[in-house]
Amino acid sequence: TTRCAASPEPAAVGAAQLDGAEDFEVLEEDEDDLSELPPLEDVGRARGPLREDAQSSERGPGEAAEDPQEWLDVLGSGLLKKKTLVPGQGVESRPRKGQDVTVRLRATLEDGSVVEENPSLTFTLGDCDVLQALDLCVQLMEMGETALIMSDAKYCYGVQGRSPDIPPNAALTLEVELLEAQDAPDLELLSGKEKIGLANRKRERGNFYYQQADYVLAINSYDIALKVISSSSKVDFTPDEEAELLDVKVKCLNNLAASQLKLDHYEAALKSCNLVLEHQPENIKALFRKGKVLAQQGEYREAIPILKAALKLEPSNKTIHAELSKLVKKHADQKTVETEMYRKMLGNPRASSAPVKCKDKLTWSIPWKWLFGATAIALGGVALSVVIAARN
Repeated sequence: TTRCAASPEPAAVGAAQLDGAEDFEVLEEDEDDLSELPPLEDVGRARGPLREDAQSSERGPGEAAEDPQEWLDVLGSGLLKKKTLVPGQGVESRPRKGQDVTVRLRATLEDGSVVEENPSLTFTLGDCDVLQALDLCVQLMEMGETALIMSDAKYCYGVQGRSPDIPPNAALTLEVELLEAQDAPDLELLSGKEKIGLANRKRERGNFYYQQADYVLAINSYDIALKVISSSSKVDFTPDEEAELLDVKVKCLNNLAASQLKLDHYEAALKSCNLVLEHQPENIKALFRKGKVLAQQGEYREAIPILKAALKLEPSNKTIHAELSKLVKKHADQKTVETEMYRKMLGNPRASSAPVKCKDKLTWSIPWKWLFGATAIALGGVALSVVIAARN
């Protein structure tokens, strides 16, 4: 396997239970809860490698890429360093992002304990399929080169380590030999089984990053998996393979929505949920996350019936119960606030005795007006009679 610096395949924690994790954050398949890694840094911005390229541009095959005794500070931070032990075949032989590379790997702790040995590890360069320390440094290696990499825990297994052999916050030393680099296979020519396997590997890598709370890299891996699934094909798939591809697609979209929701990318998460529901209208996870997205946007009126639909599909789910109860209360509070706001806009902030007084005042004011008017008319009539009588 190529997952996480060729680490042994981690045991699954178990089938995801919908009510077994807070806020439905369980993914389609749980992975080992490993350490947090930062987003992959762009090695192209590192000053050290750029200077090396400039100095070595006219170097012929077999000449040293750098002084074998000199450490290259890959990111300029001192946390990731590379040293050439055996020179390679020249700068032009360096692998490119997107190629499938094969390396020999040996990883040790600071005390010399060997925690990883793999004579032939293959992964797609730049897809974040392995440790960042490995993915970054192999881009700077030449074909046939053997290099020593010293990496801070930040670019390895981070604050949690890898049970049972790598402790938390452990720096690693990697000895790497670049054996082969070739273009990745044409997606159009992959068989159904091959396409399913590739998509699942990318999805599992996304799960790995999700468990580390590195949601940016999780989204990257799920996007790659979805591109694999949606790519055109010149090969006919069996109905079973088509169904399995759809199942992987739904899992990726659900997990993509969960990651987007963590980053407050509500519109993107809503789109991912809707894509799931197009294929599976009764997918509980998609319904739950769609309801939660709408709730985060303040759309309680729309969110409540969606959560009710999810609860109807699984009445015993405590997580949906709790979220629905919370939304109903928030919706009631929202209506109260809106009602009060409308009253203030109309100049009538409270439903008090004031309207009654106005009504009473109005009730008394009308008869006095009528009385005054009638009196004026009567006096006018008398005056007119006097004038007529005087003329006669």
